[in-house]
Amino acid sequence: MADSGASPLSPTPPARSPLFRAEQFVWLTARVLEQRLFAYVFLHGAADPVEAALDAYRNEDGGYGHALEPDLRGPVSQPLHTAHALRVLDSVGRLGGRRVERVCRYLTSVSTADGALPAVHPSQRGYPTAPFVRVVDDPPSELLTTGPVVGLLHRNEVWHAWMFRATDFCWQAVDSLERSHPYEIEAAVAFLDSVPDRPRAEAAADRLGRLVRAHRLAALDPEHLDAFPVAPGYAPHEHHFPHDFARTPRSLARAWFTDDEMARSLDFLADEQQSDGGWPIRWRRWEPAPALEARPMVTIESLRTLKAYGRTIG
Repeated sequence: MADSGASPLSPTPPARSPLFRAEQFVWLTARVLEQRLFAYVFLHGAADPVEAALDAYRNEDGGYGHALEPDLRGPVSQPLHTAHALRVLDSVGRLGGRRVERVCRYLTSVSTADGALPAVHPSQRGYPTAPFVRVVDDPPSELLTTGPVVGLLHRNEVWHAWMFRATDFCWQAVDSLERSHPYEIEAAVAFLDSVPDRPRAEAAADRLGRLVRAHRLAALDPEHLDAFPVAPGYAPHEHHFPHDFARTPRSLARAWFTDDEMARSLDFLADEQQSDGGWPIRWRRWEPAPALEARPMVTIESLRTLKAYGRTIG
């Protein structure tokens, strides 16, 4: 079949630009959901096809499963899958209505005694799961899972009874952080960037920024990564950079880093695009399929971050 070289959704990005190369990578490797999301974000695609693709992962209990988060395989609904679904809906402006009411009922059903979310519900047991993900019978509440979900719901002005105790849990968890790791800090930022109490959020973010710098949780100089420790349990080169904490200039975490530090971080992010057009995953790989499914997600997020900071992507 002859190749016209043009996208049916919009004019083709400039040849060999980061966006053009990423588009080829997405069409070659991505699941339908990420293909539709890429088209919506970068090629003027419609929101309805994104929702339709996401529906394939939705279960009757209102949650999402079916390896939406690639490191958790199997059909059962999980908080991490459902958080991912909420990020997709937020991306296309569809986080509201009866769909979110059903999601909140699911969140209520899997919450712990303190009203917040575990990282992994015990129903995952028996299905293939990344070896670095623990499945226990009585999992604790986690800021890692609850913070981004509560943040997204506040950002979209969703109000549900589940939100009250979950918000209180997030405040208590954020305020008690004295030592942490990058993914937990990123979850805290996702909460603080959208919670309504802005003075309290700004004060908490200022304290977390000092913690990040004191414990060298952000790799401030990509050319000298050996100077920055990798958190226990992370992959050998699983560093986190300023752009991982402050994904847009509007994030409270942007104030944690100087202009030069952020510029170096964004330069590093741009240079990480690989020869096939996609960005790499930095966490531990355990099977080929989850890594293959995750790379288009990382690619979309990398392009969105670069675009948010005004970098030319094509």
